[in-house]
Amino acid sequence: MTQIIQSLSDISARYDALFVDLWGCVHDGLKPFPSAVKALQAYRAQGGTVVLVTNSPRPRLAVEAQLGEIGVARDAWDVVATSGDSARAAMFRGVVGQKVYVMGQEHDAPFFDEISVVEDPVEIIKTPLDQADGIVCLGPEDPYADPDVNRPDFLYATQKGLKLLCANPDIVVDRGDKREWCAGALAKLYTDMGGESLYFGKPHPPIYDLARRRLVAMGKDVPDASILAIGDGILTDIKGAMGEDIDSLFISGGLAAVETKTSHDPEEDALTAYLQKEMSNPTFTIGHLR
Repeated sequence: MTQIIQSLSDISARYDALFVDLWGCVHDGLKPFPSAVKALQAYRAQGGTVVLVTNSPRPRLAVEAQLGEIGVARDAWDVVATSGDSARAAMFRGVVGQKVYVMGQEHDAPFFDEISVVEDPVEIIKTPLDQADGIVCLGPEDPYADPDVNRPDFLYATQKGLKLLCANPDIVVDRGDKREWCAGALAKLYTDMGGESLYFGKPHPPIYDLARRRLVAMGKDVPDASILAIGDGILTDIKGAMGEDIDSLFISGGLAAVETKTSHDPEEDALTAYLQKEMSNPTFTIGHLR
């Protein structure tokens, strides 16, 4: 059974590194959470390393720029690992072919920037669906539209046997007080319709491998037993941590705030019922990162 804690500092001395989710934990898409930033600053001041592990489909430099724009203090983290970077590397290796049909918005354009970590990268050509070898899904064009609007295109794509590369496995995200659909919702629909979706972010192994490589590149050889994963996504952050056999801290006041009846802290009975329903067992739970 998960242990409810009051502060990151209650347990942080046990861990040399944190794998921290961004959206819903450190910021809400519009502004940072001051208590979360302070907690990470304090952890780093005591010698800990913070890897921001995000399902953002953007390259890490774009995520770093976004953090600066919304005011997340630079001394609250060390390095960023994004689902976008893992997915980009796979795309440039040709996992969905050369000619791709792109699902996303204009701000997703950096996903197609040149990449240096892949030898002899495939030259990616964006095409209409009827000319594509595969699909690159960065997110819905309209994040508020029901994913079912894509059924006609997906039916055609499944009949052609196209693979769909999902750059962000998140199903939904809360931007301020508005809930938006993410690429993961489209990939789930495609899979449910019989298509093949390829994932590279949480809870899947590639992004954790990338996060570990980021640590090694900093000269930090941290064993899994000394890593704590933090996040509000029970099906992404916590499921991924459990799959990697690393400890986790569930932020109940994020995506599951209603289900866990979290204001400052979760209601214990509601939290227990929610975790049982989701068949999940985070090591620790806290209302909000602080």
